Amino acid sequence: MPLETALVRDIAIGRPGATAVFRRHKIDFCCNGAAPLAEAAARRGVELDALVAELERLSPSAQEVPTDPAPLIEHILDRYHEVHRQEFPEAIRMARRVEAVHREKAACPHGLAAHLAEMFEELESHQQKEELMLFPMMLAGGAGMIGLPIARMMAEHEVVGEQLERLAELTTDFTPPSGACTTWRALYQACQKLDEDLREHMHLENNVLFPQFAPRA
Repeated sequence: MPLETALVRDIAIGRPGATAVFRRHKIDFCCNGAAPLAEAAARRGVELDALVAELERLSPSAQEVPTDPAPLIEHILDRYHEVHRQEFPEAIRMARRVEAVHREKAACPHGLAAHLAEMFEELESHQQKEELMLFPMMLAGGAGMIGLPIARMMAEHEVVGEQLERLAELTTDFTPPSGACTTWRALYQACQKLDEDLREHMHLENNVLFPQFAPRA
């Protein structure tokens, strides 16, 4: 299938490195990855031929992460759940510091600390649902009404996607103002990493793990 007509999520799954390309062009490959590449590129104003050429330069080699449920769940827990728990509190601390010290400056990201704190609280609740209910169900073979909790997790991923859009707005696309202090620059780098990690995290669940138990129509 030509890349132009392939679904964004399928390209993200089958072509290692594609997710980095999509992030660079702000093409959503996790929650809204069911769009053909041409449609997604047009929505973002990205020149399609150049995007296809960039993707074709990537190696179509095997997945860099496991796809079988048990090792994939372990990867998600170690690489994403625990990392989010380590990195969100530090980002919140830096945001509070920047807002306190630079509150008089026009470029100060007022509301960023509160936004990050809200994201982290809701994310922690989401992750605990997965760890205590959904993932054990999957590891037990996926018996029962597993489609309902999967649908709920995917709906919550949609909310995270909206929160990430707001995060980019508050940080001017993770670009600190000229002359920003070290903490301010480190804060925006931390926010950009949170954005990248959360999008990769949701992509692995929405497009690799969940379809193995609740296939999409």
